[in-house]
Amino acid sequence: MTETTDKLDLQAHDIWAAFSLLTRLPAPVDHARAGARAAAAVWAFPIVGLIVGGAAGGLAALAGWLGLPPGLAAASALAFLAVITGGMHEDGLADFADAMGGLTKERRLEIMKDSRIGAYGVVALTIALLARWSGIGELSGWAIIFILAAVGATSRAVMVLLMYAMPSARESGLSASVGKPNRTTVLVASGIAFIVCIAFTGLSGVVLFALVFGGALPVYWIANRTLGGQTGDVLGAAQQSAEIVGLAAAIALLT
Repeated sequence: MTETTDKLDLQAHDIWAAFSLLTRLPAPVDHARAGARAAAAVWAFPIVGLIVGGAAGGLAALAGWLGLPPGLAAASALAFLAVITGGMHEDGLADFADAMGGLTKERRLEIMKDSRIGAYGVVALTIALLARWSGIGELSGWAIIFILAAVGATSRAVMVLLMYAMPSARESGLSASVGKPNRTTVLVASGIAFIVCIAFTGLSGVVLFALVFGGALPVYWIANRTLGGQTGDVLGAAQQSAEIVGLAAAIALLT
């Protein structure tokens, strides 16, 4: 596990490391360097969310401009996100939901390591996809680019906060190998997301920012009670929950 001191430690290479971790995009990463400073590099997570969210919004806006109905435009954005990220956050949500069928912490952690998907996972994933599809479909015009970029950045900053606020539920796994970021790293990630929200959505971005973070609270509460901490799957579930709330908030605030 990577340990970090409570100081500002930003490197441009961290952005490539974040892209390598959170997407399937090829990135010029020095893996030894990325592994040595894994926890310090998570400040760049919101930058990944900003770019992939904005790109998905651009695809949806282009589809609408070409005359495709909102449902198809939304589906194109979701498909793009799933391909670019490898569906890792969706997979985390499904695994986390399936784990809730376990009766003990040990059994829940075991279920989350199982690559198979169960009924709880199917239901949670279906509801989440429908919610995101409906939310994106309610947005229109080129403004969707800025909204999805802001929600994408902030929902990834949520992951950084949970990595700091929650202990690791297991000694191995992706999240445990990254380690716990320090407070300054969390503040930088949150600051990037906040600036993006304000720059892209105006003063409504203050409320949007707060609601996206609030959208992860149910996952935080459930994971603490049932697992005693976070895993990569918990972080993925939190990102999905935060994104859904962010889309709902954007509709209420900006349309």
